[in-house]
Amino acid sequence: MSYELIALLMFSSMMLMLLTGQRVFAAIGAVGVIAALALYGTGGSDFAFSSAIKLMKWYPLLTLPMFIFMGYVLSESGLADDLYRMFHVWMGGLSGGLAIGTIGLMVLVSAMNGLSVAGMAIGATIALPELLRRGYDKRMVTGVVQAGSSLGILVPPSVVLVLYAMIARQPVGQLWLAGVVPGLLMAALFVMYIALRCKLQPELGPPLDAASRDVPRAEKYRLLLAGLLPLLIFAAMMVPFVNGWTSLVESSAIGAMTALIAATLKRRMTARVFENSVRQTLGISCMFMWIILAALCFGAVFDGLGAVRAIEDLFTERLGLSPWTILILMQLSFILMGTFLDDTAMLVIVAPLYVPLVRAMEFDLVWYGVLYTITTQIAYMTPPFGYNLFLMRAMAPKEISLGDIYSSILPFVMLMIIALALVMAFPHLALWLPETVYGK
Repeated sequence: MSYELIALLMFSSMMLMLLTGQRVFAAIGAVGVIAALALYGTGGSDFAFSSAIKLMKWYPLLTLPMFIFMGYVLSESGLADDLYRMFHVWMGGLSGGLAIGTIGLMVLVSAMNGLSVAGMAIGATIALPELLRRGYDKRMVTGVVQAGSSLGILVPPSVVLVLYAMIARQPVGQLWLAGVVPGLLMAALFVMYIALRCKLQPELGPPLDAASRDVPRAEKYRLLLAGLLPLLIFAAMMVPFVNGWTSLVESSAIGAMTALIAATLKRRMTARVFENSVRQTLGISCMFMWIILAALCFGAVFDGLGAVRAIEDLFTERLGLSPWTILILMQLSFILMGTFLDDTAMLVIVAPLYVPLVRAMEFDLVWYGVLYTITTQIAYMTPPFGYNLFLMRAMAPKEISLGDIYSSILPFVMLMIIALALVMAFPHLALWLPETVYGK
């Protein structure tokens, strides 16, 4: 059996196991270990062992539990409630103001956590019931919450970009900065759409009445300061890192400690909040570690077969496709895989194939990391099987049907496709900030 056929069998076996509902790390790791033992005998066990040692020696991996803990401390302590109350008071008088404020809430939550699931949970439990109670159209609000939550994997400190940096061997700081402008661009597109749509159809997002906005001036300013707190935590973490005063791991520890101190000073850090934050941090961190471990093992065997070079030769030599055509096909494959996989699974499955291919085509790997992340956001919300669609169905009230959720997201998907096209056409949108900060 040729090496190309073995590689194809490995990839198809892994996809088949994923379609049967197996856990991602089990499907990827099992195929990698079985292929190693079949090809190299008992010596093949070294692939899994060396992958585990490599993972344990990955010093930047310490950033993952730090960032996740920081986000859960801020969300579990209820500081996100203050954020939404701030937008409620300051923007409620505008048509669609609460929906626009929800997008602002999601941007700040993203800067607190870096995970789209956290943004979805906060938006569905805090913003969604309030928007519905205030007479907002149910399709508008479900689309807003889903679109806003997707910003969590693009706006720093994105955990997904940290994983991409580890796998693609790219600087995390540059990837984070590369995600800032595209993330804010996407948020701005969402805000402009909401404002224009609610101006043309005021019944979709009616402004709050004067009585609901009658809040003492002192309370309004107190809420404004509460809204600035996540930005201060973000600055305390990022400024030393960008200026080279601290390493990435040290900055992540500063972020986690600052969040803990802020929650304590505001008397929100109870034993229950601390226990929940630690438990959820441990669960998610272990999940990421198992997936990375499985991906390293699979990638080592897969690359050892020469599969990456064979695929590169197939696209560039035999089929004669241009680099841009190959890049677009790669993005379309992400959207297809996003119908049944989450962002981490997609990354670890295709990274052994796509990263060397992108490098061979002489595209910037930092720029490509942003393209991957935006495409993942689109895949999350593309019917019929987008990952975020079913998360929303599980969290939404009973009066919101799956049909409502599908139709609500279509305008936002179109806006995200526009943002993706802009970043592809103008790479400097992603690369300007890291080039400016790092002087490249």
